[in-house]
Amino acid sequence: MADGNRAVVFHGTGNMQVDTVEYPKLVMPNGKKAPHGVILRIVATNICGSDLHIYRGSFPVPEGMRMGHEMTGEVVEVGSDVEFLSEGDLVSVPFNVACGRCRNCRAGRTEVCETTNPDTACAAYGFNLGNWDGGQSEYMFVPYADFQLLRFPDRDQAMEKIRDLALLSDILPTAFHGLMEAGAKPGSTVYIAGAGPVGRCGAAAARLLGASCIIVGDYSKERLDLVRQNGCETIDLSEDVPLTEQIEAILGEPMVDCAVDYVGTEAHGIGSEAENMDPAYAVNQVLDATRAGGATGIIGVYGPDPLASSKAEQEGTYPIDFGKAWIKSPRISAGQAPIMHYNRQLMMSILWDRMPYLSKMLNTKVISLDEVPEAYAAFDAGSDDKLIIDPHGMIKA
Repeated sequence: MADGNRAVVFHGTGNMQVDTVEYPKLVMPNGKKAPHGVILRIVATNICGSDLHIYRGSFPVPEGMRMGHEMTGEVVEVGSDVEFLSEGDLVSVPFNVACGRCRNCRAGRTEVCETTNPDTACAAYGFNLGNWDGGQSEYMFVPYADFQLLRFPDRDQAMEKIRDLALLSDILPTAFHGLMEAGAKPGSTVYIAGAGPVGRCGAAAARLLGASCIIVGDYSKERLDLVRQNGCETIDLSEDVPLTEQIEAILGEPMVDCAVDYVGTEAHGIGSEAENMDPAYAVNQVLDATRAGGATGIIGVYGPDPLASSKAEQEGTYPIDFGKAWIKSPRISAGQAPIMHYNRQLMMSILWDRMPYLSKMLNTKVISLDEVPEAYAAFDAGSDDKLIIDPHGMIKA
């Protein structure tokens, strides 16, 4: 057992620090013993776009909270009720904290577990959702380990592909979920709103699914270059041309079979309005871009935002163009992804080299724990890197 545990801790808006905290125990947030849990030595833990909501103050959390919800780790301590994991196993941690026992978990809806957050049917590490400590740290506790953790079949093989496998805890299954909800399949035309890391995972996942024309819209030329170099069409949203006209210039028609919003409430307007925040822009954009009878996935985060300009948006109410979209008989699905529904299949796709372009498209960059505070600032400023934290120096250069 280690003597201490260094972790990234929230100290207020724009202020992440690396503190020494207590080494984790096999104990639930309510103090109840957790013989069904394990302790992990963290091998890789990522900075996610959702973490920026906390960093910027749009998702309130208590000061002193440990950050991080995208973790890959090595089992170093096993609870007495854990039967299928052993010390030394390398595992991926789904960001949804799920018991495996409630009605929703038994139905595969681990994103809305009914027991792991006493306040609502949704729990996650490193958010103010059930008081679960995050994993941007050297060590962390994971409950219900037999149910939750995805064990990699071969440790050496996994470490060779760790940059890609580190994406299984959240953004790759989340991106895949958005496409599934939007009905993407071989030959589909797809529009992806947002070329951040999760949007780029969406582009990679659309390629895996056999989509035909994959169009990605963003304001960042650097991010658009990454997807263009990997077989996607791109739309620069800073141009004063309506989105549907830009899609028509690519496809010959102004709509796609399916579209996914990977942006959420931090969206901006298009063209000359690009400097202005428009929290409902991305969701309205994908509704407008989807053909009649098509479907949309709303993966971007929507909720009360204290930084929003209007009182309604601060309370989580947004002006959605539903009346305009209704006539097209749309199918709309939103919310967090049930990571466990997809992570094993995506793991196998990575291990068998079916996504060889993933790290290139994501532009993964490995950093140390000490570099994290500066990395948050760089990501907030628009860096196109997907940042993977290596707390113990276990990832090869």
